Formats: sequence, structure tokens, C-alpha cells
Amino acid sequence: MNIYELILKRRSIRQFKQDPVSRELLDRLVNAARLAPSAANKQPLEFVVVDDREVVKRLFPCLKWAAYIQPAGNPEPGREPAAYVVVLVKEEIRTSAFEWDSGAAIENMTLAALEKGVGSCWLISIDKKRIAEILGVPSGYLIDSVLALGYPDESPVADEMTTDSIKYWKDAEGRFHVPKRPLHSVLHHNKF
Repeated sequence: MNIYELILKRRSIRQFKQDPVSRELLDRLVNAARLAPSAANKQPLEFVVVDDREVVKRLFPCLKWAAYIQPAGNPEPGREPAAYVVVLVKEEIRTSAFEWDSGAAIENMTLAALEKGVGSCWLISIDKKRIAEILGVPSGYLIDSVLALGYPDESPVADEMTTDSIKYWKDAEGRFHVPKRPLHSVLHHNKF
């Protein structure tokens, strides 16, 4: 699958099979993240890979999922993520304007994971204090976000928006539908 096809296929996954994601693949994802663009090439990001089952379980309650349809958007018991990558920001390098770096790094990891059949969900509504305690994150680092990872146990779809609502929803079969603005409504050529 080429990169454009991966982009078209990528959806946030919130229901996972319980097969482990290999350490080799997780390290590959972080390598893809570290090579993402970085504003002024400052490179403030560092990453904690969490693949130990007990630590994965401890992090799960620190995360909020699919706010529009709580609690229906949460991973069901036995369908939680197999691993996480926690994105950190080294404060001596940056304390603000690191979000662009994080976004680029997360997108690189998301696409590199999908290429290998691994689904992901980028989580920013998280209990940063508790995560720092669980992972032993030292002072001098900010927690930006968490990327949940695992082999997908659902097949969400992107729907072209037909109303003004951006809220995702689940159909009768439990399949996520994510409204996206149509291309013609966001694309302008040479002038607005």
C-alpha cells in the first residue's frame, strides 16, 4: 500500500485485539517519530514505549476516549490497547510551540504502524500527572500525549459530511463513522 492509500485508510482505532506489538516495531515507530519535521530543528520530543502488560493496564484508566459518545467509544474489556507510546517534551529545549512537532511525530508513527497492520488512537485528554507518576517521568519533562497501539478489532469509516455536525457516531452494528468535510469545501485554487 502506498503512502496516499495509507492516509486514506487511517482511522482512529478504539477496539484492539490482544496480540502483542513487537518491541522491534515499537522502536521502529519511535524512529519514524524522531525523523519527523521539528520547528527550527529543536527536537524537543522524547518517547516512552509502554509494552509491559501490567504497565499498559495501569495507564489505561489515565486515558479518555471518544468524548462525543462516552462511554460507548471506550475500548471494551478485553479489547484495550496492547501498547502505548507516550510523547514527552524536554522543557530545557521547549516549553511552548511544540505541538507542531508532536503532530508530525504522531502522524509518522500512525502511518508507519498502519503499514504493518497496527492501529492507533492519538489521545490528548489524559491524566498527565498520574502518567508521570506511573512512568517515573523526571521533572524537566512535559507529557504531551499518548499514542495507543494494537492490532485493530474494528473497522471505522470516514463519511463525507452531509450536515454541519462533526460528531462521530456508532451505527447499529457498533461501527464508528467519522464525518469529514468534503474536499470541495476545503480546497481552493490560486485564490479563496
